[in-house]
Parts: sequence; structure tokens; C-alpha cells
Amino acid sequence: MALQRTRALLLLLLLILLGLGLVQPSYGQDGMYQRFLQQHVDPNVTGGNESYCNLMMQRRNMTSPQCKPFNTFIHEDLQSNHSICSTANIRCKNGQMNCHQGVMKVTDCKKTESSRAPNCRYRANASTRRVVIACDGNPAVPVHFDK
Repeated sequence: MALQRTRALLLLLLLILLGLGLVQPSYGQDGMYQRFLQQHVDPNVTGGNESYCNLMMQRRNMTSPQCKPFNTFIHEDLQSNHSICSTANIRCKNGQMNCHQGVMKVTDCKKTESSRAPNCRYRANASTRRVVIACDGNPAVPVHFDK
């Protein structure tokens, strides 16, 4: 009984520390993983249009100081994003062998020719297609959208 209580208290303490950000889970290159999530993951949507791209690119801080020319949002849950890292390694555009591929629901946002920061405007293309993502760390997590 006392052992169960001790375990429960330790678990509660760990959850509180995680909540306060004092203990970080080991996600390898944590900064790169967080940046990948910020720039590319939006599981709450199944596809987007121009309004979606314009809003999300601004919300995710990709319109200042200049417009990011192209970005892809992945519309899959975190588990699906992580599971791509367990597929076979393939060569990335930069020649490294830490890329993995899979099929995912995405929205590609491409800057229109005439738009200028901070009023960036984007064209949208929502589809389900093959993507290539670089993974790093132990356990491996997505850190870069390759193509």
C-alpha cells in the first residue's frame, strides 16, 4: 500500500515537473523538433485553401521579416509524424541518409509573385502525397521537411 502511494506521488511529481517545463523528454535535437512542429504540423485540419495558408503562415511567423516562399503543412497526428521515422532510410536532398518517406495529407503554401512582407499572400494546394522527412535523435523524431 505504501509502495503504491509512493509511486503515485512520484508520478504526480514527474507530471508537475513536465508541466512546468523543468524536465524535458528526450527528443534528440529538441530545438529542431520543436521548429519542425511549429513550421509544418497542423493535425486539426484535413486540407487548406488560400485563406488557410495566409493565416497559418502569419500565425507561424513565416511572413516577417520576409515572406517564406514555400511551406508544407502536414495534417496528420503526432503519432503518424513520428512513425515516418521508423520507415527505411533514404537519401535526403543534402546527401545525408537520415530521410524517410511516407504518404500524408498536406497543404502546400506557395507565395504569390506580387506579395510582399508583411502582407504575404499564398496559393494553396491540398493533397495526399508522398513526403520526405529527415529524422534525428534517439528516439528518432522529425526535424526537417525535405520534400
